[in-house]
Amino acid sequence: MKKILVIGPSWVGDCMLMQPMLMRLKQRHPDCLIDVFAPPWTVVLLRAMPEVHEVIVNPFPHGALQLGARRQFGKQLAAAGYDQAIVLPNSLKSALLPFFAGIPLRTGFVGEMRYGLLNDARKLDKSVLPLMVERFAYLAEAPGDAIPRPLANPKLAIDAAARDATLGKLGLTLEQPVAVFCPGAEYGPAKRWPVAYYAETAQRLIERGYAVWLIGSVKDKEVAENIVALSDPSARNLCGSTDLKDAIALLSAARLVISNDSGLMHLAAAQDRPMLAIFGSSSPQFTPPLSDAAEVVKLDISCSPCFKRECPLGHFNCMNQLTPDLLWQKLLPLIENTEN
Repeated sequence: MKKILVIGPSWVGDCMLMQPMLMRLKQRHPDCLIDVFAPPWTVVLLRAMPEVHEVIVNPFPHGALQLGARRQFGKQLAAAGYDQAIVLPNSLKSALLPFFAGIPLRTGFVGEMRYGLLNDARKLDKSVLPLMVERFAYLAEAPGDAIPRPLANPKLAIDAAARDATLGKLGLTLEQPVAVFCPGAEYGPAKRWPVAYYAETAQRLIERGYAVWLIGSVKDKEVAENIVALSDPSARNLCGSTDLKDAIALLSAARLVISNDSGLMHLAAAQDRPMLAIFGSSSPQFTPPLSDAAEVVKLDISCSPCFKRECPLGHFNCMNQLTPDLLWQKLLPLIENTEN
């Protein structure tokens, strides 16, 4: 039985985009056991993936090298007897653990002086593999083999009992159709649709009979409070009141989702929720929502995507010019489909 250790990414969305690679490993090696080394905030998500055998929590602070501690941790992992490690991040430190653990086959992309640490180092051709999900999946293949297309989409399933438990805990019901807004973006403000635009859209949906729930981390709480203040007090600001497991459950109850390019966008896509995914500074050519039920909303302007955390030109046209009226034109067909 093949044992594989995957060094996972740090972002929730990237973690979701890793799942097709895990599916592919299971196709190639049906009896394999896949453990994932990942930061603590992704543990709930990884445990919801049937392909994952065990999650090993990354104890190291983000960006910290801690060479001695990594060597010691790697020696402890050696006892697990892994046959292969697949390193998804491109950093030097992410490749140290499999090396210190003495894992015989260590796969990953060339980057940050990792020759020697990786003995199955792949060169990335971005023109052949433009999507992040494709780049991850390529590492599941034997050296030189192409990825099978189309790739499977990420999939998350939550049972009705888990959903209802979350609704009960938060005092929510499904008496009205639910629209979930995801107004945050951990990467930075350049990925966030303006507060006033979310507020206007919330007001229109509430007038149409929808319950509007805003979800996100505690960092998004103030943004969500402002959206509620500008729209309608019936909108529920749940940012900071839920964990990742709750967020997955709430998204499963949504009739509609409106989201910035964020980890929550990928969680909604993995549940095939009807969704408008708003892109500005980032690119749907790299990390799109992987679902036929999701539609990307983006303006084609010359400075987008810039991939910056804040608008480098100061005008933020990629979002400011994407008005609520433009979004509503995209939203109306989704509303009509869900009402039929």
